[in-house]
Amino acid sequence: MFVLRSLLMMGRITWRVHHCPSRMWAWVKRRREWWSLMYRTLCYNDHNSCNSATDTMMEPMFWCVDHFAKYMGPIMVTMVVFLTTMVVAIFYVCLLPHIYYESMAATLFHLVFGHWLLLMIVFNYIMACFTSPGHPPDNLPEVVSICKKCISPKPPRTHHCSVCRQCVLKMDHHCPWLNNCVGFYNHRYFFMFCVYMWTGTIYVSSVGYTLFKQHFYGSKDIVFPGLVNPLNLAWDVWSSKKVTPEAVAPVTGVNMLTSSLDEFEPELKGQWIHNAIIFEFLLCTGVCVALGLLTIWHALMISKAETSIEVHINKKERKRLKKKGMIFKNPYDFGFIQNWKIFLGIEKGSSRSFWRHILFPSCHTPTGNGLTWRTATYQLNKEENGLRLL
Repeated sequence: MFVLRSLLMMGRITWRVHHCPSRMWAWVKRRREWWSLMYRTLCYNDHNSCNSATDTMMEPMFWCVDHFAKYMGPIMVTMVVFLTTMVVAIFYVCLLPHIYYESMAATLFHLVFGHWLLLMIVFNYIMACFTSPGHPPDNLPEVVSICKKCISPKPPRTHHCSVCRQCVLKMDHHCPWLNNCVGFYNHRYFFMFCVYMWTGTIYVSSVGYTLFKQHFYGSKDIVFPGLVNPLNLAWDVWSSKKVTPEAVAPVTGVNMLTSSLDEFEPELKGQWIHNAIIFEFLLCTGVCVALGLLTIWHALMISKAETSIEVHINKKERKRLKKKGMIFKNPYDFGFIQNWKIFLGIEKGSSRSFWRHILFPSCHTPTGNGLTWRTATYQLNKEENGLRLL
């Protein structure tokens, strides 16, 4: 009986070891087929592309932007107001007296030009923040697609904002510095704010450059004021005056501390002015570079009658049609000058002018309703191998 059981166990073990390679190969084959199917599903799908795969990989980042942008908006708007107020206050306290000592005529010029710039910056920023960019109504005269998130019809040039969670007419982008979308009704306010703020930073930097050189390359060090650290303030107060034993007897400790504070106050005030001048120049030059690049980029898009979203859409269309031997032309492009007139709302035939409605505050609305758009007609020019606007 023992021998029989041993033979049966040996036979069973022999059978399993004998079939192990085939079973292992079958397992590898099934896994290979599974990975091949997954690879073909991701890479050989007619409804898939490199862009959609990239969007899928960047979905976590989009989720963070969508959920935190609306909370960061009020904070960034507060930063804009606070920093602009600081720049204006430092200009009044530090730069304007310096200009006044040099020339009265220059002071009058800076008062007029500076207040005009400040008025245009504040007006366009407030209008860009609080003007609705425009949203499609329930009844649409023209529909080109269906929004996948709103499940509602979309007119031409309309896109869905994942931060505002609604479709925006002629959407350019969602600006956290405005806490608002930039669209059909406030695009002009946004661009004019960028232009005037950029001009303002150049203006303040040029006016304060002489004082900045004097303070930056002078003998004074750039340090934090003593009020930031109470220990530093106390040390500066007690070490700013050498007290002799003869002077201690007639005065009390309170009087001695008061006199030390009185002597330290002008030094602290001078340090504040020193730091403020350097801070203003560095802030304005930094904003000038960053905002200048942004303004130039938007000016190029306006010249081509495109938005930030349409730049990528039109680029893909150009590549797609080029493979077919066709030429893509933006249907909303009417030429450089006409595009700017349409954007600024000063087209020929209207009662608006550049001097009144652009250089001064104006609440005029853009041409049209943002739902239907005029399109340019082109014909093929065989001699120049391109398209010509009719």
